[in-house]
Amino acid sequence: QVRLVESGGGLVQAGDSLRLSCAASGRTFSMFHMGWFRQAPGQEREFVAGISRGGGNTEYADSVKGRFTISRDNAKNSLYLQMNSLKPEDTAVYYCAAKAGIMTAPIVSSPELYNYWGQGTQVTVSS
Repeated sequence: QVRLVESGGGLVQAGDSLRLSCAASGRTFSMFHMGWFRQAPGQEREFVAGISRGGGNTEYADSVKGRFTISRDNAKNSLYLQMNSLKPEDTAVYYCAAKAGIMTAPIVSSPELYNYWGQGTQVTVSS
């Protein structure tokens, strides 16, 4: 079992930055590939970014490439999402998720394939 707790959301203006954090507890954090997802009202949950167990591989949704950076610190059992140049369309509840897998497994974007989820943190970007 892995418990995930997100933090760092808030209300910002377009062009601002935010850094989301996800604190993990329970099983060994480094055993999990991690992802950030988001869900806006009335929309499906969508993949934002993913990172491999060791942090060497990352993937991003096209909508956030060049603006968002995912990172992790396995020593601190923590996952991060640095969000720059925020846009109103980035407004959503952001979730971190963990997926068990071997070290060489590819990063996947389907939320159904992730085993554990946090409760989410709201990000609101005003124009």
